[in-house]
Amino acid sequence: MYSRLLALYRSNPREGLVLLLMIAAFLLIYFIPAGTERFDNAVLEAFRLTNWYAREHVILCLLPAFLIAGAMATYLSQDAVMRYLGPDASKPVAFSVASVSGTLLAVCSCTVLPLFGGIYKRGAGLGAAIAFLYSGPAINVMAVVVTAKVLGAEIGIARAVGAIVFALVIGTIMHFIYRKEESQRSITNKRGFAGGSSDKPMGIVALFFALMVGILVFANWAAADSPVWMQIYAWKWPITALLSAGLAALLVWHWQWPMLPMLILAGIVAAFAVMMPSIPELPFVIGIGGLMLISSLRDQDREWAVQSWDFAKQILPLLLAGVFVAGFALGRPGHEGIIPSQWVAAAVGDNSLVSTMLASVLGALMYFSTLTEVPIVEALLGAGMGKGPALALLLAGPALSLPNMLVIRTILGTEKTLVYCALVVVMATITGFIYGNWW
Repeated sequence: MYSRLLALYRSNPREGLVLLLMIAAFLLIYFIPAGTERFDNAVLEAFRLTNWYAREHVILCLLPAFLIAGAMATYLSQDAVMRYLGPDASKPVAFSVASVSGTLLAVCSCTVLPLFGGIYKRGAGLGAAIAFLYSGPAINVMAVVVTAKVLGAEIGIARAVGAIVFALVIGTIMHFIYRKEESQRSITNKRGFAGGSSDKPMGIVALFFALMVGILVFANWAAADSPVWMQIYAWKWPITALLSAGLAALLVWHWQWPMLPMLILAGIVAAFAVMMPSIPELPFVIGIGGLMLISSLRDQDREWAVQSWDFAKQILPLLLAGVFVAGFALGRPGHEGIIPSQWVAAAVGDNSLVSTMLASVLGALMYFSTLTEVPIVEALLGAGMGKGPALALLLAGPALSLPNMLVIRTILGTEKTLVYCALVVVMATITGFIYGNWW
């Protein structure tokens, strides 16, 4: 009977696989612990985290990031990208430029993804692109300052030094592992990439991207325990509006966008900002939608809207699905998912190698928005977490998350994504273990 079943499966393996998947799905649904308090709460936490993410990050973080990424793929000179970030560029220059660029953004692990995809698609080498991918969320100056202030100067300095070294070392290792593939990719890019140089002066293009990055940064400026930081926070929307006006003027002046549609869009945005000052996200999203509408109606700029839409439809569904799963498993900060927080605290309660590795893995799977990792680690330290696992979580957590991994896979493929994530986890584990046992 066994041999007959095996022969039947081999004669049509696809149908056999479908049958096995259907049985597995049925058993999962049949035995799901619906009605139990922990499971029902985990489902609610998954929806609550996804709702919070949609409210706090999609409009202000991801939409401008999609805009910038689409502009990179459309207007950024491939010659400049290949010169400074390409596979054949000087590695010290490429990694330094990528790390500094990522640091200036100070975004979360999900917001950096469209920007990473943009520079990689435009021809940046794998090592430089990975350095940018890690540095954006990890080397956040304000997060380092807050870490030092809340958790102590020692762990703040250790986080800053570790994150900078990680960006350079992980980028270098990724370049070395895939150097032959990158060499072939460099040749292919040089042969087949249309639009190698921009028709606009480099200074104008740099100003164009600087204004958009400024809008992204100031629109997401968070409150913090610092008088200077809070003063900027109080003026974040006037500064964002000023930068937006500068971007509109640049598009009219150097991109020859029609004045009348831009004035109408500015009037609509200003009207909603005045009528609904408590909902600044509304005029913000109207402004972005208006820019993309005008771009799509212009033959010479339609590619900007097309590229931005490509990034959005590729990345956004995976991010939302990943956030939902992360919320189900681990909950929101201060709230539990299906995994009890006592288990997490007990698992990382000393400076052993196992505890440090578990902290790295958990940090890599959890989603942290900018600065939220600090109070989470503070609470875990209060519950008995070792300082080595705390540093490991701070080094792995902001740079990785389950949603982040799902999207990286669509850009780099499964193998490179697994290698990158493994490098972050292993380096965070080793660094945290050394820190926890020798300092």
